[in-house]
Amino acid sequence: MKAMVYRGPYKIRVEEKDIPPIEHPNDAIVRVTRAAICGSDLHLYHGMMPDTRVGMTFGHEFIGVVHEVGSSVQSLKVGDKVMVPFNVYCGSCYFCARGLYSNCHNVNPNATAVGGIYGYSHTSGGYDGGQAEFVRVPFADVGPSIIPDWMDDEDALMCTDALATGYFGAQLADIVEGDTVMVFGAGPVGLFAAKSAWLMGAGRVIVIDHLEYRLEKVRTFAHAETYNFAEYDDIIVHAKRITDGLGADSVIDAVGAEADGSFLQQVTGTKLKLQGGSPVALNWAIDSVRKGGTVSVMGAYGPLFSAVKFGDAMNKGLTLRMNQAPVKRQWPRLFEHIRNGYLKPNDIVTHRIPLEDIAEGYHMFSAKLDGCIKPILIPSAA
Repeated sequence: MKAMVYRGPYKIRVEEKDIPPIEHPNDAIVRVTRAAICGSDLHLYHGMMPDTRVGMTFGHEFIGVVHEVGSSVQSLKVGDKVMVPFNVYCGSCYFCARGLYSNCHNVNPNATAVGGIYGYSHTSGGYDGGQAEFVRVPFADVGPSIIPDWMDDEDALMCTDALATGYFGAQLADIVEGDTVMVFGAGPVGLFAAKSAWLMGAGRVIVIDHLEYRLEKVRTFAHAETYNFAEYDDIIVHAKRITDGLGADSVIDAVGAEADGSFLQQVTGTKLKLQGGSPVALNWAIDSVRKGGTVSVMGAYGPLFSAVKFGDAMNKGLTLRMNQAPVKRQWPRLFEHIRNGYLKPNDIVTHRIPLEDIAEGYHMFSAKLDGCIKPILIPSAA
């Protein structure tokens, strides 16, 4: 099969790899029909995520057709069209039993916090991802779901991470009817978080970013207020000014430590820009929420030291809520919203790229070229 292969920072290419075999009776092999490049894949691409090994295939957002199933698989059969959450999880451990699928205790021997994630370095279990023509899906009776007949394939693809994560971010923000919600970051997760905030009763939604083409998408897709932080001397002062001097009721960090900076900047948090590899967005969230408010953290942060203003959060009486999204837990409500027309997830897709051109796709997405917001990969076998 053809698969994206990591060869070092900023070095990826498509190579021939063996189609993955069934390794356990509960496995399925899925022929990928659509995959996506996620903003958090850029951390890997830039070489900023520990234990990203040469030869690995990235990709935690994918859908496809079941190609083969293990002898114990009950819920899937060859030929089923499936959507696969980015979480790899067993479904039966202490955490899975409580719906914390992203914290599964049985799928990642290399970490005590996060469970398994497809295509996301060996800190997340070392599972090859779906930016390939075929992918092995463990615990096939637990994670994948058959795509409903009425659902568009690209909408299903967005449900495997970006939409579910943005929706989860709005859930964690504890939105009360009429609340003012502020979102830092206008990438796919920020777009979906802003859209989801309205569904949860927000009375006002504000999105802050520095890329004008993304802010324009916010205005047309999420119908939110937008501010370009590059146009203000102090975005926090402005955030207070537009919220009666109090701050927003809830703030969602949909940026994280985007890997655009040196390792030193990652460690010290000294790069004073939102796109920097530091906790700047999280600190801005802490500063711009009102006292007694809630900060929801959806941005991806690696296991590195960063100088978070925890004392300020404590003294303001903030509630901080965060996790990797337990994707499948969000699906019943998201399916309802999509079927009723409240959400059209694939409206954020801007580029559809053949798998063979994935290197150009990563470069375009990383360098913020051609108005790229969400790129989809199409394997030739699809």
